[in-house]
Amino acid sequence: MVEKLNVDENIDRVSVVQYSREPSAEFFLNTHKTKQSMADNVRSLRHRGGTPLYTGAALQYVKDHVLTASSGSRHQQGVPQILVLLTGGRSSDDVRNAVENLKGMGVMVFVVGTKNADALEIQSISQEASRAFFVADPSDLSGIEQQIFSATTKAETPAMKPASYDPSRRDVVFLLDGSDDSEQRFPDIKDFVQRMVADLNVDANKDRVAVVQYSNTAETNFNLGHYLTEDDVLDAVQGLRHKGGYPHNIGAALQYVRDHVFTSESGSRLLEGVPQILILLSGGRSGDDIRTPVRILKESGVIPIAIGTTDADTLEIQTLSHEPNYALSITDYKELPAATQDVFSLLRKASHHLEHTAPTKGFGKVYCFYLLTKTLFCKENKIMGNQS
Repeated sequence: MVEKLNVDENIDRVSVVQYSREPSAEFFLNTHKTKQSMADNVRSLRHRGGTPLYTGAALQYVKDHVLTASSGSRHQQGVPQILVLLTGGRSSDDVRNAVENLKGMGVMVFVVGTKNADALEIQSISQEASRAFFVADPSDLSGIEQQIFSATTKAETPAMKPASYDPSRRDVVFLLDGSDDSEQRFPDIKDFVQRMVADLNVDANKDRVAVVQYSNTAETNFNLGHYLTEDDVLDAVQGLRHKGGYPHNIGAALQYVRDHVFTSESGSRLLEGVPQILILLSGGRSGDDIRTPVRILKESGVIPIAIGTTDADTLEIQTLSHEPNYALSITDYKELPAATQDVFSLLRKASHHLEHTAPTKGFGKVYCFYLLTKTLFCKENKIMGNQS
């Protein structure tokens, strides 16, 4: 497969991951710049071994650690993200959440099942029948090599054809402090959101708005695709009930909006090149780790604007923001109305930033190959058949 690609830093990039009980990257998308270097690395790969087969965890690993900007992914530049999964058995863990997460960021998954792989599971992972393949034995893989390569070269994601930048189209998600500490000031929080919405141009084809509250857990009040007129959004905000709960688990809340709100199923237009903006209100220091969730959120193309008040940690607020100058600090939620214009200026700045970084043309592909388990290579180990 690598021999058929045009491996180059600015064209095709490739990563290889093996998994069994745990996944491990053999090399990342930005490790090799030439086909020769990559081919030599592939030839020297050692079989990982291990049992059982945790495909769900491996899929999540690729999303969180391989298909990221720091590992060489060009997802934010509109480059197609392609995963070729080889599996020799049924997964021992649930694959559904990981599959939805990959689908949400526009990854095309091709699955090759062999030996004891489950046909229904293969189809559920690939999402489309045309991207699911099955061979009776691993030695037959060369027979479908051209089919897989043809399918990947024909594949095109919506990110390949972004519309020209339109500053009136934004997806804005409000992530509100719904903890016990904010209950007395919740009317001020709602008033702030309503003031912001009144300055937006809410419409199905222009600005879309979602509201999520968090405390120890996060929950969606309404998604980006739910209300498509300003009056409907304002009414929905007016009717919000305070969530309650403790502590402020901001890290979990960021992961929640990444997995459940900034997705095409929830009305996000990330794959159409529409700016994705998060406005976060925090009244206290997070009760969990924010570092990995905020990194993943930013790498997926979301620009966070963080507003800290009361007992919020200034350094944490800056870390939560796209850049330190996207962070605001106020002494109390009652000051939110006065800060509305500052927040809106940051929102416009975020849109302007994306205008100059959004791709105008997609090129190259990113390939991630999974080489899977001793089950896949069981012929080598002479443990053929169901008894294995």
